[in-house]
Amino acid sequence: MTPLSRRVLRALDRFHAACPWDHNAHFHRWILRQLPRRAGTALDVGCGSGDLARLLAGRAERVHGVDADPGITARARELTPTAVPVTYTVADAPAGLPDGPYDVITCVAVVHHLPFTRALEAFRDRLAAGGTLVIVGVFRERTPADHLLALASIPLNIVMALLKNRGRPAPRPVSMTARTSPADMTFPEIARAARTVLPGARLRRRLFWRYTLVWRHP
Repeated sequence: MTPLSRRVLRALDRFHAACPWDHNAHFHRWILRQLPRRAGTALDVGCGSGDLARLLAGRAERVHGVDADPGITARARELTPTAVPVTYTVADAPAGLPDGPYDVITCVAVVHHLPFTRALEAFRDRLAAGGTLVIVGVFRERTPADHLLALASIPLNIVMALLKNRGRPAPRPVSMTARTSPADMTFPEIARAARTVLPGARLRRRLFWRYTLVWRHP
């Protein structure tokens, strides 16, 4: 990396520290479009501050959020009105996931923290027949397509930050306070492993350094 590249990345980091926006929340509405209009039960793995779990409550009769972080889980409970049918549990995935079956399982920017194949097997085994699994994940860039999408994401990322914050500095959303770590699997590795556990799964690279996976249980 050249000195100029390092200066550009530092400048981008400073800009996004001042004008943050939640890349994961950007996909929430897309997730809802993959789901049936009504469902009985939903499980959100790695629920964080509960933003997606509360949205799922508009589709499902009962929603359960699971996260390994007690602090962010407590915050999710505080942010969730008592009338909203969402409950939360502090537990490690995949071993500590509650038994199913669930009509909907979602997992956003979490599965790269977990043993990938075991996590997918746990999701599969807890999904009801006809149920839908939706994952938004991150991957390690390696191919030309990966790098092209990453480059395209940089200016769009700046535009989104300006639009969402109306050009003004803003505090970090609660949803962005959870711990993060880089991904170690490439997209081709993810796709091969996923299709072994979830035959027929649909995977796609996305902007903003994400990929999506959708699988419907036969």
